[in-house]
Amino acid sequence: MQLWKVTINGKEYAIENDNGKFTLNGKAVELDIARIRANEFHVLHENKSFNVEVVDQSPAEKKLTIKVNGNEYAVTVKDKLDLLLQQMGMTKQAALTVGNIKAPMPGKVLRVDVQEGQQLKKGDAVLILEAMKMENTIKSPCDGTVKKILVKQGDAVEKGTVLVEME
Repeated sequence: MQLWKVTINGKEYAIENDNGKFTLNGKAVELDIARIRANEFHVLHENKSFNVEVVDQSPAEKKLTIKVNGNEYAVTVKDKLDLLLQQMGMTKQAALTVGNIKAPMPGKVLRVDVQEGQQLKKGDAVLILEAMKMENTIKSPCDGTVKKILVKQGDAVEKGTVLVEME
């Protein structure tokens, strides 16, 4: 049996699939699903016909954008493992919100682009590290606040050296 928590445009549903028999929030649901193309399906439910198209998908984030009879919906899917990790407080988002930014390679700090107390978004430039005669932009791996800057321009660092503490 498979269990999913599905959020569609902000509303959450519990869906179970037991060998093709579906339940929605604990209630049995009769569905006849036929694949038309790779990302298109025809669904019959209570003698009503639905054309479903997967418009966009991000498997890593378990997010989809689907169209049902021309109406677009944002969908997020959580499986049993995701739900267990969430229950234990070990969500991927929680793991990405706090931590240190470390040097990915030995090099020399050319420029520090942040200040202590600065709010960062995932992907924001933190500093420029020169390694093997190349300038590498070190980016924030997560959203957070710069707690402490541990290096300055001109510092030589080894791989794994903590450059910036985040919170």
